[in-house]
This record gives sequence, C-alpha cells and structure tokens, in this order.
Amino acid sequence: MHWIDQEYTAHPFFGSRQLCATLRNLGVAVNRKRIQRLMHVMGLEAIYPKRSLSAAAPGHRIYPYLLRGVPIERPNQVWSTDITYLRLQGGFAYLVALIDWYSRFVLAYEVSTTLDHQFCLSALERAVAAYGHAEIHNSDQGAQFTCEAYIEKVLSAGMRVSMDGKGRALDNVFVERLWRTVKYEEIYPKDYQSPAQSACGLGGYFGFYNFERPHQSLGGRTPAEVYLRTAR
Repeated sequence: MHWIDQEYTAHPFFGSRQLCATLRNLGVAVNRKRIQRLMHVMGLEAIYPKRSLSAAAPGHRIYPYLLRGVPIERPNQVWSTDITYLRLQGGFAYLVALIDWYSRFVLAYEVSTTLDHQFCLSALERAVAAYGHAEIHNSDQGAQFTCEAYIEKVLSAGMRVSMDGKGRALDNVFVERLWRTVKYEEIYPKDYQSPAQSACGLGGYFGFYNFERPHQSLGGRTPAEVYLRTAR
C-alpha cells in the first residue's frame, strides 16, 4: 500500500494495470486483483488523477459544481477540502485539509484512522472558528462531505455548497497539488510511526507551508502573505 501510494502520487495517471506491471518489472510477484483490492482500501480511483477516498452515500443530497468558468480573484471566495491516504510505519491513516483556493493557504487539517465524517467536520469547525467563512465551499461527493452534519455546518457558516462532478479529475486541483507537495516534502521523508506523531509533524509542516515556503504561482510570496493581507 505504501508503494502504491508513492507510485500513484508520482504517476497519478497509473491505474491498476500499470501499477501491477511496474511491480512485476521490479521483481515483485503480484496480480492485478490484489492491486485493485488495495487501491479500494486506500480510496484511490483507477482513472485520472482524481482520488476518491470518499464514497457517495445513498440518500445524501448531491449539490452542483459551482466553479466551472468562475475566475478566482480573492481570498475567502472559495474554500476546498479533500481526504488523502497517509502512510505510516506499519500502518496508515487519513488526512483531511481545507485550503483557500486563491492564496493556497491551509486553513485547517485533521488526521484520523477511520473515514468517519467527524474528523472532516472537526477540520471545518476549526477553519470557521479561525477564519470565518468563504463564499463557496467545494468538496467531492463523498459521504463525509454530504452528510447532514457537515452540510448543516457549511450552510450555517454562510457558505454555498459546491461539489465536484463525478469522475472529474481537475475540479479540486488545488488540493490535489497540495497532497503531492505534502507527501514529497513531509510524509515520505519523515516516515511517521503513528497517527499522533504524523498529526504533530504536519502541524509544523503546514506552518512552514503557510508562512515560509514561497509559492511559484503566487509570484514567490507565501500563502500567508496573500491570504492574511487581503482576506476580509
């Protein structure tokens, strides 16, 4: 699973066939069924770079995607959230984060050993408490983000709900880029032993990411420079 995570992060266009073939070329005896099963446990989608850690829940309302063709011009215009697989020594966990689209500022994050909606709700509540709200909240169509408690919190905070189109790889592209950066700069080098250790380490990393790490798309400025100086 750790190898799949690293290879998938490096080559997000790889599906189970390519991953299986690559492992066999490395001398590992594995069949495609095993790769498919592990990708399902990890929540990885076999088509395009879009991860799908959140499975849709029957009966949950699905909201339309509101951001197609919309120019992103200011902080707190759009907040976006997603979940990714988090490898640990001898196990794994899940990481959720909320990011401001305009500034790439990470508003809040949480680590969990399960995919229950509560850790996503906790991250949202922390972001709202610290930074108010955005005009639009964007997520995928997973059960964690479509459950009543989560939607109620989004709406009560004053945000409109937007959800990615099913199977669309680029609707949540800014969070996808964040995952790639976090994994290569923090998760893989540190090789955390436990969820608690990873949560502590990620706190330090996101502080660095927000306040010290220059961002090329922001003209060399940090996310904090852009977000905190111009957010309302």
